Amino acid sequence: MSQGTTALFEPRKTPVQTRSTASVDAILKATIQVLLKVGKEKLTTTRVAARAGVSVGTLYQYFPNKSALLKAVLKQHMTAVVENIERVGREQRGQPLEDVVSALMNAYLDAKMREMKASVALYSVSSDVDGAKVVQEMGVRGNRAIVEMLSEAKERVENVEMVAAMLQGVMNGVSRRLLESKEPEKQFDALRAELVFLACAYVRARAR
Repeated sequence: MSQGTTALFEPRKTPVQTRSTASVDAILKATIQVLLKVGKEKLTTTRVAARAGVSVGTLYQYFPNKSALLKAVLKQHMTAVVENIERVGREQRGQPLEDVVSALMNAYLDAKMREMKASVALYSVSSDVDGAKVVQEMGVRGNRAIVEMLSEAKERVENVEMVAAMLQGVMNGVSRRLLESKEPEKQFDALRAELVFLACAYVRARAR
């Protein structure tokens, strides 16, 4: 991807004042609402600005186009998922390994699918807004958190980096299945239970 193309997806500037931050938060929230209401094809900066209660000029101060808007919302969503993983890591420090892994799986799915319709909508637009780059960046951060979590558990596992990568892969696979399902809400509880069971059995086998 060329530098010029990449720039289309990037915000113009980062808000530094409380008022500016509030405007950006309102714009991002409105982006999700408009996306859910009319879909990605009919989503426009004009509609988002009207929904957010700001002028189009104000919106353009931060986001040059709708691609940048959608990428920002996707990044906000992925950041929230990783932050939930990091929070659980702090809370579970020193706890039994299976408790740590169970908490990790639940935290990930809770954050990933908290707003199920919004998550599905963002997944559908991710390929249009360089979503792979966002996922990769957040994946590195998430992997680091999982490695730390496993390293600080009461029982240790062999080759913690590999185990963390495998857990992350399984988590992503289950979430992808949910996001690509026609009725993810009907599968959520069953897949959550299976994910926890699988992950705990795996780390139990890998424990020293």
